[in-house]
Amino acid sequence: MDARRKRQHLKHPRIEIEAGKRTAGELLEDMAETAFQGRKMGEAFAVWKQMLSERNTTVFMGLAGAMVPAGMGRLISFLIERRGIDVLVTTGAALSHDLYQALGRHHYMGTPQVDDDELQKLRIDRVYDTYTDEDGLYAADKWIMRTLPELLDDHTPYSTREIVEVIGREVNKMKHGRGSLLATAYRSKLPIFVPAFGDSSIGFALMFANRKRKRNIVVDMMRDVDQTCQITERAGKTGVVLIGGGVPKNYIQQTAVVAGYETDKEMMHKFGVSITTDSPQWGGLSGCTFDESKSWGKYDVNAVFATCYADATIALPMLVNGLAEWKGLKNRKPPRFDWSGKRLKLTY
Repeated sequence: MDARRKRQHLKHPRIEIEAGKRTAGELLEDMAETAFQGRKMGEAFAVWKQMLSERNTTVFMGLAGAMVPAGMGRLISFLIERRGIDVLVTTGAALSHDLYQALGRHHYMGTPQVDDDELQKLRIDRVYDTYTDEDGLYAADKWIMRTLPELLDDHTPYSTREIVEVIGREVNKMKHGRGSLLATAYRSKLPIFVPAFGDSSIGFALMFANRKRKRNIVVDMMRDVDQTCQITERAGKTGVVLIGGGVPKNYIQQTAVVAGYETDKEMMHKFGVSITTDSPQWGGLSGCTFDESKSWGKYDVNAVFATCYADATIALPMLVNGLAEWKGLKNRKPPRFDWSGKRLKLTY
C-alpha cells in the first residue's frame, strides 16, 4: 500500500530549464513543469489559453495598478485588438495616463532615490521609478473638460462604458492616439468599465466641466452594474484574468453573484488567472484567493484556476508574448456586443 501511494506522489519528474533559443510560449510551457512562481506563471499561461479555446466563452480582464506608466499599455492594447480579452474593467487612473500619452506626452525613466520635495516644485509626479509631467496630466484634464460637454447630454444617465466609448472615438482621431487603450477598444468595440470613475482625474475633470459650465452630465454607476451583469448573464461561459486586485477584481467577480439573482441560475465564472503581489492572510479583497471566492458563489466548484504571485511588469510581457505566438488566438471567435437596444445582445 505504501509503495503504491509513494508511486502516486512521484509520477511526474520536474524538468530542467535549458538555455537556448525558444519562443516565449515554449519557455512558459517548460516553466509549468518547474517549481515555485515560475511553475505558476506557466500554469497561468495554460489556463488563459484554455479559457480562450473554449467555445462561447467571454473573458473579463481586471486591470489595476500603474500599468500604463510602467509601459504595459501596448500589451493591453494588443489583447484588446486580438481579443485575448473581451471586457476590460480598470481604473480611471489607467485611462487618464493612457489619454495623457495619446496627447503626445511621455512617461520618463526616474528613480526612487530622489528629492520628492524638489519634484513637487518642478511639477513632476513620481510613480516609484517613473516620472510623469504634471502639466501634461493637467492638459489631459482640460481636454476632458473641453471635449465631453460638447458630446454628452445633460440629465442623460451614462454608464462609464458609454463615456469611455465617446472618449475613445475622439482619441482615435489623434495623431498619437491610435495605439492607446481607449482608441483600440473603440475600434474593436470592446467594452471598458471604470467602476471607481470618480477616483480619477477623468472623473473630477468631468465634475469640473459640470461645475464651471453649469452642466449636469450624469454618470450612472448602477447602469454599470446592470451592463456588466448582463454580459455574464448572456455569456455561455465566463473567464477572468486579474492583473492586481482592488475594485476591478471585485467588480468582475460580483457579476457572477448578481447575475444569478434575476435568472435563479448558477452564473459562476469557470476560469480564473491572477497575477498579484497581494497575499490572503490580511483579509483584504485584493489578496482573496479563488478558492475563498468560491464560498461567495463567484466561481464554479469545478473552475480552473492559476495564481502567480509576481510583479505584473514581469509576468504580463511574458504571458502576452506567449499568447501572440499561439495559433489558437488567431482562430478564436470572440463574443460580439450589441448595445443598441434596451438589453445587451451577445453573440459568438
